[in-house]
Parts: sequence; C-alpha cells; structure tokens
Amino acid sequence: DSSEQGKYDFHMDTVLGYEKPVDMFETRKLSVVLLLNDGFEGGLFQINKGLESKPETIEMIKGRLLLFPSFIIHRVTPVTKGIRKSLVTWVEGPRFK
Repeated sequence: DSSEQGKYDFHMDTVLGYEKPVDMFETRKLSVVLLLNDGFEGGLFQINKGLESKPETIEMIKGRLLLFPSFIIHRVTPVTKGIRKSLVTWVEGPRFK
C-alpha cells in the first residue's frame, strides 16, 4: 500500500543448509507470484544477479505468473501510488542434497 510505502527488501524464500526453523518441515523449492491488479506505481519485482545496486527488474502485469527457484535473491520496491496486490505461494520438498 502506498500509504505505508509497502515493500520487501532483498531476501530468499528458502533456508539452505541443515538448520531450519522448527515450523519449517520441508524446504521451499519454488516460489510462485501472481500479480492480481494494476493501477499502482512502484512495487517493482527485482532480482539480485550479484550486485544489489544493479538489480534486474522483471516486468509484472496483472495476471502474470512468475515461477522461480526459492533461493533466488529478490525484492519488491516501495509502492509509491495505489495498492499492489499479489498472491504468493511456495512449492516445498525434501532438503536439497
């Protein structure tokens, strides 16, 4: 929501290695994002390809489904006008070997 400058800073959706939070039974393998609306400004979906100062912006339009490995570092920039609505889910599985 632009009134809160809603955003997510760079993060991964999974925990790698052997130490997982006690409430995480499986490992998140795939992240899925569906953009539900348009008519907002800001709220860009970006991935970090190794340099935070030069992230790659993935074009998101209403109805677009984005599927990516959960270990990809990504963020959503602040929403500057309107409300950005999205649906996010994860596909889980056994720990990576």
